[in-house]
Amino acid sequence: MNDLAVADVASWHAHVYFDAASRDAAFALRERVIATFDGKMEMGRFHERPVGPHPQWSYQIAFTPQHLAEIATWLTLNHGALDVFMHPNTGNSLRDHRDCAVWIGRSHVLNLQALGA
Repeated sequence: MNDLAVADVASWHAHVYFDAASRDAAFALRERVIATFDGKMEMGRFHERPVGPHPQWSYQIAFTPQHLAEIATWLTLNHGALDVFMHPNTGNSLRDHRDCAVWIGRSHVLNLQALGA
């Protein structure tokens, strides 16, 4: 694998995973993220079904590398019982999801076939 530079990361995504039993907790966390990081991130849709490579219901939080430390630290301290999957966006979606992933809480097996694996 070729080395990548920090400058190769265009943005970051954090995907908060939930299910029917944790839906209310996920929605509450989503509202706290919006209140805490308004203007520093873009909030994605609240998917109550698996989407793309994600094996559980989820929503996405998109942010620039400039906000990685602040948002990742906050999610680490405040995710509660929810699991969070984070990955950089370098232009190689398979590598970003498979090889460069960061998990907060428990890890899950992704559907990498959705990314062309």
